[in-house]
Amino acid sequence: MRTPARCPLGDLLRHWRQVRRMSQLALAHHAQVSPRHLSFVESGRSTPSRAMILTLAGALDVPLRERNDLLLAAGYAPAYRETAIAEPAMAAIRRALERALTHHEPYPAVVMDRHWNITQTNRPANIMFAFLRGTPPPTDSTNVIRLMFDPRELRPHVANWPQVAPALIQRVHREAVGGIPDPTTKALLAEVLSTPGLPTGWHEPDLTAPILPIVPIHFTKGGVAVSYFSMITTVGTPQDITAQELRVESFYPADPETELHRWT
Repeated sequence: MRTPARCPLGDLLRHWRQVRRMSQLALAHHAQVSPRHLSFVESGRSTPSRAMILTLAGALDVPLRERNDLLLAAGYAPAYRETAIAEPAMAAIRRALERALTHHEPYPAVVMDRHWNITQTNRPANIMFAFLRGTPPPTDSTNVIRLMFDPRELRPHVANWPQVAPALIQRVHREAVGGIPDPTTKALLAEVLSTPGLPTGWHEPDLTAPILPIVPIHFTKGGVAVSYFSMITTVGTPQDITAQELRVESFYPADPETELHRWT
């Protein structure tokens, strides 16, 4: 009996099943498909329809970008667009983001893409980062992870950096779209974790470590001391890759003194 050829689609489905810790039987039940048919799809003995691929991707909660990869692996055209935020089709998303940022004032808030690059800020965030970084800023980076780990940037002004840094690294692992860091995020982690003196264990997600509900960040510089915790907002039920990968991080005062502070 001839062994079926390896199927790129089958490999991808198996990968996402393992990521979600689902057996073939569990996925078949969740997607309401035949376990036998799913087995044939993974082995390459059966070619699924476009609708079947999207059903399985939905059951596995695969991100939109990676759903396109599944479709391409099976020979189908992508289903989801990746639209630049400046295009007219994204006007409603832009208005929603601007409204979220403006309504969070007088406290800082930023919009980040999937790789932790800051794409928008409200006025308090812009003033806060300009104050902490200095004028002119030491680097041209707009990446939150690089700014936090660079000794020329925010790191010297984070009073509780030993507590914030490991929590931030674990957050990068945990909040990667789909729960799996993509190659760019992995490269970013490798870059910042190459800083001398950091534990090698930070390179992998620590699934045994408790996830603290709040890890405030304490900024201090020039007699100014503020403490914030943050909350993340995402676009609900997005049908565009760009929209799904955007995150709004809103900073809230963690103590009465910060409650009274105004970035002006």
